[in-house]
Amino acid sequence: MSARDWGVLLVLCGAIFLEGIDVAMLNVAMPSIRADLGLSTGALQWVMSAYVLGYGGFMLVGGRAADLFGRRQMFVFWLSVFLVFSGLGGFATEGWMLIVARFVTGVAAAFMTPAGLSIITTSFEEGPRRNKALLFYSGTAAGGFSIGLVVGGLLTAVGWRWVFFAPVVLSALILLATLTFVPKSPRPDRTGHSVDLAGGSTVTAAIVLIVLGVERASHTDLTQTVLPLGAGLAALLAFLAVERRSANPLVRLGIFRNAALVRANLAGLLFAAGFFGFQFLVVLYLQELRDWSTLQTSFAMIVIGIDAILSPVLVPRLVARFGNARLILGGLLIASLSYALFLPVGADWTYLAMLPSLLLLGIAFALAYGPLTIVATEGVNEEEQGLAGGLLYTSFQFGAALGLSATTAVNVAATASSAPAALLDGYRAALWVPLAAALLAALISAFGVRSRTGRTVITSGEPTAADHPATELPTSR
Repeated sequence: MSARDWGVLLVLCGAIFLEGIDVAMLNVAMPSIRADLGLSTGALQWVMSAYVLGYGGFMLVGGRAADLFGRRQMFVFWLSVFLVFSGLGGFATEGWMLIVARFVTGVAAAFMTPAGLSIITTSFEEGPRRNKALLFYSGTAAGGFSIGLVVGGLLTAVGWRWVFFAPVVLSALILLATLTFVPKSPRPDRTGHSVDLAGGSTVTAAIVLIVLGVERASHTDLTQTVLPLGAGLAALLAFLAVERRSANPLVRLGIFRNAALVRANLAGLLFAAGFFGFQFLVVLYLQELRDWSTLQTSFAMIVIGIDAILSPVLVPRLVARFGNARLILGGLLIASLSYALFLPVGADWTYLAMLPSLLLLGIAFALAYGPLTIVATEGVNEEEQGLAGGLLYTSFQFGAALGLSATTAVNVAATASSAPAALLDGYRAALWVPLAAALLAALISAFGVRSRTGRTVITSGEPTAADHPATELPTSR
């Protein structure tokens, strides 16, 4: 790649690193925020949920906006919004201020992330160069989350407000680099392509309500869970009806005729559910039962960040040798093994006893995450690359919310008391949730290996049918 190519890639990697480190640092800082602002459990939960709702709810709209209004324009504008509201969060003196700031920051990330991904998929031609760029990109995303756990612990030791101020500095640097390295592009020709306001409104309402219902399932009564879920499903049906009748739909339903894209999104949803649910349980185990400090927990979990090294260095060679479908399946099976090894966790496990699971999970993430990104965006027309990225990140975000809610619900139901033995029983029961999610994702991905496009082995580094899943089933253009 040329120096300009590397400049573009590093800028966009910086943005996805920013998104990952922002979320991870806040996770670590939550207890300090609660103590300083005097937040109730419900208000503290909304500090996290507000970001999830903004991010997950507006992702599809953000992806389509990049296609319609210009990828660079959307990226620069929403990166600026991210910068401003991250800083405002650091000045919050009341819980509601922090919740509003996190919601708007989540919305900004929902527009910024698919715009950045679509800049990569349209700047690098399909094949080895794009695969290399996407794997480097996915490794940086993983590294942001892993490093954020440690950096968040260090910053929180100084003061939790620095968890919000640090992203401001990083955002400003990325913004300056974007204006320098990412070339301007002409505004897309929107002749005959009106903005689908009805579709955007209904799908945003549907996703926000469904994510809200899933998120609340673990800590509210049945009525408060069923009502938003029911309203979300009704909004989803309304969205499908709108899209069928729209001349310029927000989401062209024909894109779902691409079987590989659908498999990648379903597998990504389940993989994210298992990945985040498992990490949540490990943190609870270390801090609640073992009484480890935040910083000790952060350093213990950082080994998962090995994927940040493997994704750009090793995985491109494996993709060239075995193809995306086999790597995805292998990664999901290794994730299943990681979760299974942690099932018999004991009250006095040493770190060496935990290490195989954590290390395998990092390897699994490296093998699965990047190839899933490749498959979910390959073979898609350039004018729909933002949409494809929005679909994938919506799947990841919804999967994370689903996994966290399901593991929490099982953990609470299986924990009879606050005694150490009871806590351990709750963790062991909840660990079956990520294992089940990973096994189901592996089963779905196995169909990709069995398909005609998944059987071709790449030996020369040149793309073949295995790297062009859209040929598996023709799409209507």
